[in-house]
Amino acid sequence: MSTFDDRENAFENKFAHDAEMQFKADARRNKLVGLWAAELLGKSGDDAEAYAREVVKADFEEAGHEDVYRKLAGDLGDKADEATIRSKMDECLKEAKAQIMSET
Repeated sequence: MSTFDDRENAFENKFAHDAEMQFKADARRNKLVGLWAAELLGKSGDDAEAYAREVVKADFEEAGHEDVYRKLAGDLGDKADEATIRSKMDECLKEAKAQIMSET
């Protein structure tokens, strides 16, 4: 049975690793999209970093990414439409994953 136990442990470890990597990618995506939005709002330096942290925190309101979208849409108003915001979120997720992969 140890072969089966080893396989089970390997699958559990992979699942945990994949979940951790997705969490990191989502958090980094939120920071990147927050910095993008901060620039549109005319923020820079520490103000931009603080705004990006607010966007990261917004992701903990509910499961999924709609909470982040709502935060951005509400703050940006007419500076960016839904398609632009969602496209930027997708673009930033790809960038976040690439950054994480290059660090490992």
